[in-house]
Amino acid sequence: MEKEAVYCFFCFLFKPELGGRQGGGDAFVVTGWKAWNKGKDALLSHIGKANSIHMQNELKARALLNQRQSISSCFRRQAEKSRKDYRMRLNASLDCIRYLLRQGMAFRAHDESANSKNKGNFIELLKFLADHNADVKSVALENAPKNLQLISSDFQKEMVHAAAHETTNAIIRELVDELFAILVDESRDVSGKEQMALVIHFVRKDGSTVERFLGIVHVLNTTATTLKVAMESKLAEHSLSLSRIRGQGYDGASNMRGEFNGLKSLILKTNSSAYYVHCFAHQLQLTLVAVANSHIDVAHLFTLTDKIQNTVGASCKRKDMLRERQAAEIAKALNNGEKETGKRQNQEMGLSRAAATRWGSHYGTVNNVIELFTPILDVLEMIEEEAMDFNQKGEVKILLDGLPSFDCVFVLHLIQDVLGLTNVLSQALQKKRSRYC
Repeated sequence: MEKEAVYCFFCFLFKPELGGRQGGGDAFVVTGWKAWNKGKDALLSHIGKANSIHMQNELKARALLNQRQSISSCFRRQAEKSRKDYRMRLNASLDCIRYLLRQGMAFRAHDESANSKNKGNFIELLKFLADHNADVKSVALENAPKNLQLISSDFQKEMVHAAAHETTNAIIRELVDELFAILVDESRDVSGKEQMALVIHFVRKDGSTVERFLGIVHVLNTTATTLKVAMESKLAEHSLSLSRIRGQGYDGASNMRGEFNGLKSLILKTNSSAYYVHCFAHQLQLTLVAVANSHIDVAHLFTLTDKIQNTVGASCKRKDMLRERQAAEIAKALNNGEKETGKRQNQEMGLSRAAATRWGSHYGTVNNVIELFTPILDVLEMIEEEAMDFNQKGEVKILLDGLPSFDCVFVLHLIQDVLGLTNVLSQALQKKRSRYC
């Protein structure tokens, strides 16, 4: 206004490095246009046609003023898309992890390379999910950045640890400040390491009782002192104190329930209200095992059944022979009207070894031997005929003479009747809602 001159804002911003007076030269940029006598024709001449310098400068200026085309805006849009893709990729991986954890399935395979035909349950399940969901497929696996695929072994471990942490926290929140009982057991894992499993038993706000697995702790040995220290450490991780314990339950091992140095006694010294309850079903099992081992005829019976299991179950060929003889025996009984057909009738059976740690296993062993009595004798006779050395023939001969003897058959049916009664009690004690276990 002071100079009474006209300037072009677009050309001022993007004046080309060109000489000449095209579009008015420097008049609309530096000195200002003052040729008012030429009128609007001079202004229109500066604007020019569609490809003129002014029009090009105008396009550049409008692009500059358009925030949607700015570099920062492009970065924001790209970042937002990356966040959405990452969130979808993460949710897909977490869904697969939840499924595998819920089913108790393994995650990894020994070979997860690009050429592997089986990359483990986690990656294969993620591939299955991607094949059935186009949105997931567009952002996961090969369509994801190589450094952000969320399938590495470290990522899987971190997510599993996070899931375990959140699950444990949910258990502690459910417990709140209530009193609880502890259930402890010790065993070895597949690598031979000693470990202790800790379970808490408590009453919820609605009055129902629940058992929650709190965790596994690796221990150097299974002495009562070591187990107590490990248990205290595990409880302390979740701000739980021994003073809140009102019950404790273990198996019958001496290091767990010993009167003097057992874990039971050590905890009672710290908290006299932590009453010890020995599982009634376990007590019954220990009683049955003790009776079976103390009576010579019963002990001989189970020794004989173990040898039969070792002989008949020594190879797949012998097991197949037993199945064939069993099928033939069932078909014969059906033809003679001695058996009935129906759902869950005449199922294939096998021989199992009686074990002190498997409740009801003695009863199952006796039932199977009685049910497969004739097929077992037939298979033993075939084994005796095919045996190449006299030692094996002699061992099978002892079984063939012992099993069908009057004493063995009598004790076999007697024990079946006795264990049949105790098995009903054992099953009742093992029920989920049992008040005794």
